[in-house]
Amino acid sequence: MDYQIILSPRAIQDLEGAVRYIAFDNPQRAESYGRELIEKTKVLRQFPELGRMVPEFRGSGARELIHGNYRIVYRVNHVKRTVEVSRFWHGARGTPELY
Repeated sequence: MDYQIILSPRAIQDLEGAVRYIAFDNPQRAESYGRELIEKTKVLRQFPELGRMVPEFRGSGARELIHGNYRIVYRVNHVKRTVEVSRFWHGARGTPELY
């Protein structure tokens, strides 16, 4: 049975912000890049521990996948069989802020 992917409200805001920012220069690319970020999370349904532990948050259980300049930060709950995506964080912004 696959894990359920849950996007936190903050992750949704991050995704919308990224798409809006890219759209200033290239609306078509913005839409496709947003889809790519979502697609990247789908692999976590079958491989929830695929990403590395977030170096800045050792011991917190936070993991990340890298896609282009973005860090997709998430946590796995094996009991509930869920993966909660916390942030879509642009690498140029430094350390991700987790809530």
